[in-house]
Amino acid sequence: MLNISYASYKYRFCTTIGVILFLFGCNMSNNEGNSMPHTPLANDIDAWVTTSNQSALLQKQNSVLAFTESLNNYPVIDLEPSTSFQTIDGFGYTLTGGSAMLLRRMSSGARKDILRNLFGCESDNICLSYLRLSMGASDLDETVFSYNDLADGQEDLTLSRFNLANDTVNLIPLLKEIIEIQPDIKLMASPWSPPTWMKDNKSTKGGQLLPKYYDTYAAYFVKYIQAMKSHGIDIDAVTLQNEPQHGGNNPSLVMSASEQADFVKNHLGPKFKSSGIRTKIIIWDHNCDKPDFPISILNDPQAKQFVNGSAFHLYAGEISAMSQVHALHPDKDLYFTEQWTGANGNFGDDLQWHVKNVIIGSARNHSKIALEWNLANDPAYKPHTPGGCNQCKGALTIDGSGSPEREMLPGFYPMKRKIPISYFPSKFRAFQKT
Repeated sequence: MLNISYASYKYRFCTTIGVILFLFGCNMSNNEGNSMPHTPLANDIDAWVTTSNQSALLQKQNSVLAFTESLNNYPVIDLEPSTSFQTIDGFGYTLTGGSAMLLRRMSSGARKDILRNLFGCESDNICLSYLRLSMGASDLDETVFSYNDLADGQEDLTLSRFNLANDTVNLIPLLKEIIEIQPDIKLMASPWSPPTWMKDNKSTKGGQLLPKYYDTYAAYFVKYIQAMKSHGIDIDAVTLQNEPQHGGNNPSLVMSASEQADFVKNHLGPKFKSSGIRTKIIIWDHNCDKPDFPISILNDPQAKQFVNGSAFHLYAGEISAMSQVHALHPDKDLYFTEQWTGANGNFGDDLQWHVKNVIIGSARNHSKIALEWNLANDPAYKPHTPGGCNQCKGALTIDGSGSPEREMLPGFYPMKRKIPISYFPSKFRAFQKT
């Protein structure tokens, strides 16, 4: 598909075309199958190469890549512009509170430069177009917090003490800087845990949301979206819970499929509707090994009416699980929201795996986004909460002096040029229409 508008951040995928175009060239035909003549006087396609051995890292190629009317023995690729798949909302990272803190500690000039490189769309900037945020703390914040923390034994059913104080220090100011550079960026928010007074174990780690607080917690989501809006920040989508079947993280919460269905159809969905909230509601937000979890929720018509789609990670299962959900509920969207790179990983192997599974794999399985985890860390893989991830590798490493370095993170390179990356066993290539 060559008629893609790269300026709009709305792409449609032809799943194998990139690698074939780059490696072999092609004869382009119209809908009647006739040859479309073209004289290769200049590039039809700009290409950047990253190799597994790091001999090239997003290196722009100088050779001409163009269509030709001359016959050759290369495989013929018939392009079908009339056939399209899902629209794409964007590519990006999770902007954790820890990432925001490290970026805010930089000098204003250095931060401006790196944000322009990450989110600017002119020249050779990366043009990231999607970010995932945590509602309250994630495990990559310095400390655990929610927006309604109370002393033991207290509750606040009216949420009169709700506040974004922790986010106003680093995250919100940084988001304002990002939005100034990239006004069309889309934001998704995910909670790691509700306030502890709403949970059965009264702890930031694990436990379940008490049913008596379902309606209050739905109002908590509304308060968050409205409070962010008051700062000029629009939340495009929320997931109900980060990794609802993993209660060992700090913070975390366990939710079953039946609990998510109940929460959506009887509380959050109606609350959004009555409050005029148009933010999308996304279920699951966990691994590809349990597609039955979101399917069971979508099989409930009362819940489904409020659900925009399902989100996935890939720490377990196969990326094809996303297509299992699509096959049964093709009217609902799919999102790939998180995949880490570990501190002890191998660049070449990680690059191949991430490009094959996250960037290409998720798109081939109907995902509207591909997000890596996470944007920044320091050289010791901090900050993180007690018990949080201590080996999560960011796209950027920001040292104690506030100097950013592009980390050799596989997820960093596929994001370049804001378009799909084509997979081949030894090299990974991006293409862009000029």
